[in-house]
Amino acid sequence: MTSFLAAAIQLNSGADLEANFAAAEEQIELATRRGSELVGLPENFSFMGDDAQRLELAASIAEQSQRFLVTMARRYQVTLLGGGYPVPAGPGLTSNRAELVGKDGQTLARYDKIHLFDVDLPDGNTYRESATVQPGQALPPVVDVPGLCRVGLSICYDVRFPELYRYLAGSGADLLFIPAAFTAFTGKDHWQVLLQARAIENTAYVLAPAQTGSHGGRRQTHGHALVIDPWGTVLSDAGTSVGQAVAPVDVGHRQRIQAQMPSLQHRRPALF
Repeated sequence: MTSFLAAAIQLNSGADLEANFAAAEEQIELATRRGSELVGLPENFSFMGDDAQRLELAASIAEQSQRFLVTMARRYQVTLLGGGYPVPAGPGLTSNRAELVGKDGQTLARYDKIHLFDVDLPDGNTYRESATVQPGQALPPVVDVPGLCRVGLSICYDVRFPELYRYLAGSGADLLFIPAAFTAFTGKDHWQVLLQARAIENTAYVLAPAQTGSHGGRRQTHGHALVIDPWGTVLSDAGTSVGQAVAPVDVGHRQRIQAQMPSLQHRRPALF
């Protein structure tokens, strides 16, 4: 069965695209030097500035982000996920798009974030993603990465909606990508347990790239990019510094766990 190394990259992105790209490339190069064949960048990997600047520069950010992903995938001969970048979606709106690029530079899949983060947190921070982001209208894709495994795409706040991951598992995903810029306040209590739950209930690997630290103003992200196996075991944790979580993904291991714990076969959806 297929076994390979995968890396979840952890960044501290800001409003400077060139600095963000340089930081991302450094981590991609390190991951591939360690032998990683599948690498994920977090949500907002190319730009994490204020909404007004994002909307003004969206077309340029989208073009540069897509070009960066293609260049990196070809340069380092790696399958690469850009975990989320803005794409113009009409007056005053962008989409939040994840893009998976093969090592030949061809786009394997795209996904526009469905669930938008509109939350008032007890720490005083208010988030209204829907004020400037157009929710995606299509189901997230599951795609075969040649020679590796089948992967399903999602972004950040999606992790709180288990039905999305049941759909991905039902569509044959061996690995669930969950790139994020998870808030520090919610992350300390919810990030790891939600990721482990998605892995366990779907008997699938989870690869969760993350943003970490301060991003200007009051925006703080949790960090802890993770790789989790289908039993829910955390295989690698990037902590709170810029870096990466790297661990093996073994499709045979997933199949053995599914045989030992065949909960997906025991579902009785007609009752719900």
